[in-house]
Amino acid sequence: METPFSAWPWLWWSVLVTINVVNLLVAAVIFWKSATSDDPSHARYRKRMRVLGLVFVAVAAYRSVFVSSYLEQLAWFDTLANSSLLIRTLAIFAELSFAGLFMLAMLQVNQDVPAPEQSRPNRFMSFLYTKSPFVLFGCIFAAQFFATTALINKVELLFAIEETLWAIGFLSVLPLAVHQLRRVRAVKDQAFSGRLKMLNAFTVINTLWCGLYSCYALFYHLTIEYWPHVIRDMQAGNVVVRTGVSAIRDAFLVVNMTRDYNAWGGIGFLIWHTFYFSVCVWIVLFLMSGPRLLPRKETP
Repeated sequence: METPFSAWPWLWWSVLVTINVVNLLVAAVIFWKSATSDDPSHARYRKRMRVLGLVFVAVAAYRSVFVSSYLEQLAWFDTLANSSLLIRTLAIFAELSFAGLFMLAMLQVNQDVPAPEQSRPNRFMSFLYTKSPFVLFGCIFAAQFFATTALINKVELLFAIEETLWAIGFLSVLPLAVHQLRRVRAVKDQAFSGRLKMLNAFTVINTLWCGLYSCYALFYHLTIEYWPHVIRDMQAGNVVVRTGVSAIRDAFLVVNMTRDYNAWGGIGFLIWHTFYFSVCVWIVLFLMSGPRLLPRKETP
């Protein structure tokens, strides 16, 4: 039975919104400090990182207030501000920003601490070291089309493809993430290693994120949550495709307000939503500062 004013939904929502309001303030401070820094190195790179980061954090703050679930068009509030299609449109910018932050940071590591040629004995290894960040961005870019189309026509198969593309994207950069961590950790020169503080932190965070996300996707999200039940529905013929202007209109206008724990998907949705709008935002706040090789300190 739905209990829209019971304690748990509002407690969880309030904590998540509070976290994201604080995150947004922190992002504004990072943006301002980065923009006014007297460090001229990597200026173009740092500008891109702070802009992409602010986009992601701002959208996360909005989505933490207006909680939504695309397929059933569930909404926390009965208002068009909680429209699934509106939120999916905002998510396009946020998710491309998320992928862009990782891509640019990994390319920056390649530039600041380049891999020795002998570590790239063949074209495949050379591709992993130089091009896999672009594969990550390309996968997340393609995923946006599947997610948005799935919201409109209600074909869950397309959501499964979207999530698979996310998994492929971060799996594709996992070898590079591990190799970059090893490269940065292998630096023994004390004068140089002191300039690697940000890259040390990034390579650890990046390797953990890529590894944990890949395991989550392969061993739970895709293989237990998504594909088995999508395949069963397809085999049973339980697939209804919405098309036309009416499908787009309904994706924007239909708002099914509920705060029922089971309607939202129980513990699975709770964990995913909480993690996405807290831990992912904290990673982005770090990336906003532009992980890079720090400039040499002037000696008096």
